[in-house]
Amino acid sequence: MNNDNNGNIKEKVREKYGRVALLQDSCCGPGECGCGTMSSSSPIESAGAIGYSREDLASVPEAAMLGAGCGAPLNFAGLKEGETVVDLGSGAGIDVFLSARRVGAGGRAIGIDMTDEMLAKARKNASEHGYANVEFRKGDIEERIPLGDASADAVISNCVINLTFDKAKTFSEIHRVLKKGGRMVISDIAADREVTQADPEKWCSCIDGALTKENYIAAIKKAGFEGVSVLEERPYIEMDGRKLSSIVVRAVK
Repeated sequence: MNNDNNGNIKEKVREKYGRVALLQDSCCGPGECGCGTMSSSSPIESAGAIGYSREDLASVPEAAMLGAGCGAPLNFAGLKEGETVVDLGSGAGIDVFLSARRVGAGGRAIGIDMTDEMLAKARKNASEHGYANVEFRKGDIEERIPLGDASADAVISNCVINLTFDKAKTFSEIHRVLKKGGRMVISDIAADREVTQADPEKWCSCIDGALTKENYIAAIKKAGFEGVSVLEERPYIEMDGRKLSSIVVRAVK
């Protein structure tokens, strides 16, 4: 796609996520923005359907659950007390708040999002529920993640990388901010084939921006990661003759 179209789609993503934050609604499925399973009757049921435990969900504010993910990357991140973890596309904050609980008072959980409304919602959730070891920063993850080099022990993301255009650049940025030996754990969408002409609505719905699993892994390796492995894979949706899957990928710097 040309740069003008890239910019149009990115702005569409930003606008729709902003509305999601304001409406406390889901951004799932064609014509909406993002991944998710909010066809369930409640945010808790939706989060449970993609892998979050009841114990975890009971520990975070319901306002942080927007049903915009396709998996539960924290289940595979192995976070330890005192670590710094970064969540890319942090939304209303669910994975940041769960991370904060895991890394403890001596650790730090940082959320990155490009949408002002989402950042405001996440910061409000943090303030109202007394999270002292969290921070939310504005940033475009495929341009520059707003962190210093080698500053994070772990980077997570949930159904967000597929929304970017330059996946290789995004993975390079993740590699830059990770410490040596740090790990990346990503839940995302992969397809059996890629589109040649993207539809903005379907890109926003985590459909048209999805790479094949092979190309996804190749982009991670190109960024310098080692030990790349697919930890989980399950069917997500079929659309326009394409089969899409939800995958969890882990890699180490």
